[in-house]
Amino acid sequence: MQNSYDIDQIISQMTLEEKASIVAGVDNMYTNCVPRLDIPTMTVADGPHGLRKQIGATADNVACSEPATAFPTAVTLASSWNPNNAYDMGRAIGEECRHYGVGVLLGPGINIKRNPLCGRNFEYFSEDPLLTSHMAIGAVDGVQSNGVGVALKHYALNQSENYRLVSDSVCDMRAMREIYLKAFERVVKESNPASLMCSYNKINGEHASENEWLLTSLLRDEWGYDGLVMSDWGAVKDRIKSIKAGLDLEMPGDTKYCRRKIIDSVKDGTLDIVDLDKCVKRVLKFVFNHHHEDSIPVDFDAHHKIAGRIACDSAVLMKNDGALPLKKREKVLITGELFKNMRYQGAGSSQINPIKLTGIEEAFNINNADYIYSKGYDLSGEIDKSLVDECIKASEKVDTILVFLGLTDREESEGGDRTNISLAQNQLMLIDAIVKTGKKIVVVLFGGSVTSLPFATSVNAILNMFLPGQNGGEAVYKLVYGEVSPSGRLAESWVESIDQVPFASQYSNTPIEIYRESVLVGYRYHVTNNTKVAYPFGYGLSYTKFDYSNFSILKGDTGIKISLNLTNVGECFGGEVVQIYTAIKDSKVVRPSRELKAFTKVYLEPNNTKEVELDIPFSDLAYYDTRLNKWIIEDGEYEFSVGRHCNDMISSVSVKVDGQKVDGDSEDILSAYSTFPLEITDEVYEKMSGLKIPTLPPVKPFTLETRVEDLQYGRIGKLIYKILMSVPNSKLKKAKKLPLGNERDNAIKSAEFLGRMISSNCLRAMSMCDKRLPYNRALGLVHLANGRIFKSIGAFVKPIKVPPLPRDDK
Repeated sequence: MQNSYDIDQIISQMTLEEKASIVAGVDNMYTNCVPRLDIPTMTVADGPHGLRKQIGATADNVACSEPATAFPTAVTLASSWNPNNAYDMGRAIGEECRHYGVGVLLGPGINIKRNPLCGRNFEYFSEDPLLTSHMAIGAVDGVQSNGVGVALKHYALNQSENYRLVSDSVCDMRAMREIYLKAFERVVKESNPASLMCSYNKINGEHASENEWLLTSLLRDEWGYDGLVMSDWGAVKDRIKSIKAGLDLEMPGDTKYCRRKIIDSVKDGTLDIVDLDKCVKRVLKFVFNHHHEDSIPVDFDAHHKIAGRIACDSAVLMKNDGALPLKKREKVLITGELFKNMRYQGAGSSQINPIKLTGIEEAFNINNADYIYSKGYDLSGEIDKSLVDECIKASEKVDTILVFLGLTDREESEGGDRTNISLAQNQLMLIDAIVKTGKKIVVVLFGGSVTSLPFATSVNAILNMFLPGQNGGEAVYKLVYGEVSPSGRLAESWVESIDQVPFASQYSNTPIEIYRESVLVGYRYHVTNNTKVAYPFGYGLSYTKFDYSNFSILKGDTGIKISLNLTNVGECFGGEVVQIYTAIKDSKVVRPSRELKAFTKVYLEPNNTKEVELDIPFSDLAYYDTRLNKWIIEDGEYEFSVGRHCNDMISSVSVKVDGQKVDGDSEDILSAYSTFPLEITDEVYEKMSGLKIPTLPPVKPFTLETRVEDLQYGRIGKLIYKILMSVPNSKLKKAKKLPLGNERDNAIKSAEFLGRMISSNCLRAMSMCDKRLPYNRALGLVHLANGRIFKSIGAFVKPIKVPPLPRDDK
């Protein structure tokens, strides 16, 4: 059907006004249509770990969406280290998209986890670009197998939430290429995603939405991408600059200011119609390829089972002295409100309305688990010692205590970063009291990011479920009682304290985010520094055991072929993640002492052996030389190691790899990046990166780029802040009056999310997202906050006029 359209012919018939409308969305989640030319509208919807097809046309009704399968979030999925899981999940989500008439899913999110404090880490895969790219490729291929497109996001260098709409990511080119852009490059080249979503932030002083190097030179000219680039919701600043840079589709769109600018700029010659037509062509191709009028049936029960299977395969057994699995005939005490109110997904735009929910309590009851329950703590965070006392008294009746702990939506969410990595004080108070009983203690952990576990040495087992999706309850039961052996591995370093993360004290504190650690991100920093983290990248235990043997390497013309034998020497079926790390001896450039270069997950019955083969192309050994502006394979001796995790190498073999002799980094740079903990001054970073670190912008006078939260620094600004925040505050009050249940929980999360979004937003971005605050009114509020009353009135009384949208043109 789509191939029957002659896009060039359609463009030749379009008016300038129609072209200006087609490069923007409408009604928050739709593309514009042109009825007279049979150009249809197309629906996009949030993901990435399930479909959130919004009901209604405004951005503040996150909780109101069509029922769909809430799959395990990216933090969980990546911990399976199995791209097939990502494909199966993507395929199922794609089917639900087709069922509900959605053409493009907004995901997956593949931003690298630079710091555990990022409030949106639950929605991202890993701190490692190789693992991230393999999981993302699986997800993209799965979704797009249904004819549904994806929007790979957030392109690029979006690693924090507090200032994401106004921040400037200051990052050296080598770190960008090797860490933050590498996964995007792999997915673009291998899976050809239908679209990419550009991020809010600046990159080295230039907004991602206006960055021609990012959107055209790199993405299209170098990587060969021919798909569409859309903005994140409200990410456009200067629409004319963004068109010239290669940003095709403004979302959510329908901003009169941008449409007026396009029309006027073409007429006065400041925007070449050729540049506009390039965007129009890509938008039309995007719409025609992914607009589907037919609805397909969906087996939601089958998808529920897929969600449960992935949750089982992703859980990480972080500690076990034999306490797990539990014996089914053993009576246990269960404590922790998360047992009754399982946290199965994150908070924010990816919040799913689950079509079905199998909680832990339901799963335990269905399977006739023998337990008694004591609440232990309240998820509100309020300290109630009587709950702890009741739990201790109940523990006298059992030998084993199963404790459910974890983060809540208030502690991690899109729209804001965490202030620490601690669990709630009332949860810590409970576990401290339980430890003193001397009973056998098993902790089941929930959450989307790293938490400190000061009790780890005092308990018998820790099973990390992360955010397991709507069938997480069944997964918990199967894992705890040994019906399934845990086989997940950590996709990020689990630090003991936030102080172990480089430059953590500077993270997300100001709009200027300096990536001082360069390529030493996550485990790359820890293995180079010999940091003793709580649990290393790639770590995970099992109920069975695996032996490695016959590790060998064959050097070929294009790369390294690795082979080994893996044997399940335990007593149950299980999965093992074979991980290959490389290092180069005596490198002339700053490098991590070990990097993941290949992995595969193998499932074996007891006493079975499998020969495992892995390939590493020589090109994957290259680093990015910023002086030559190209990838270089450094000549030298490379060590290839197979490990159970990044700190546990089982066997290693060294191989001479022929490459280029390099000049390398200067002695002072090498010294600075090999002295730990890192203390990289502005002078050192500027010399290494070739960048100039910008100065912080003044808070006043207020501008369109000022965060709403920062308007409180002015007397009138405080009043504006209060008025803007009255919307989410009112929604929150109404939500809390609803009856207890899933609807109330989702409504509260939606209101709290809206509050975070407004507070961290800027008036310019808000005007790009909400018709209730058009550009002239946003400008008027800025003038008002600055005390410029007459300018404010002038802006308010001068609305921007544009022709009607094609759909409304009678």
